[in-house]
Amino acid sequence: MKKIAIIMGSDSDLPIVTKATDMLKSLDIPFEVHVYSAHRTPVEAREFALSARENGFGAIIAAAGMAAHLAGAIAANTTLPVVGIPCKSSNLDGMDALLSTVQMPTGIPVATVAINGGANAALLCAQILAVEDKELAAKLDAKRASDAAKVLEKDAAISAQF
Repeated sequence: MKKIAIIMGSDSDLPIVTKATDMLKSLDIPFEVHVYSAHRTPVEAREFALSARENGFGAIIAAAGMAAHLAGAIAANTTLPVVGIPCKSSNLDGMDALLSTVQMPTGIPVATVAINGGANAALLCAQILAVEDKELAAKLDAKRASDAAKVLEKDAAISAQF
């Protein structure tokens, strides 16, 4: 199975990244986590992106706040799928990061999840890998069924109160 790369622009993004790593662990998907900044370590970020495919990665998650250029910088240097997580900061509640991540020029797409959407970033990468991995697809189907069962249990509990 291919690995997922998770890159965060700063270690302050770790709580959001942990949501992604927890989800990947639950699905038995191998991953690596790195800190690279689009602005402070642009050479290292570029080198990572350029070599990601040959290093066994199938998709890349990039988490960053504020200017949030990391996902775009990574996507500019690889044709692997890049999923951006805009991280909330104190400035504009993450709207700055959301717009920076989602507004990419034609030809350099970045799939973007919700502000602080670490778990969904991991799930989207899992779905990308599952296109060619039936075992992983079955795990995703089972997770969805389990999630649905939990909602139906809550429905029954609430309905019983009235």
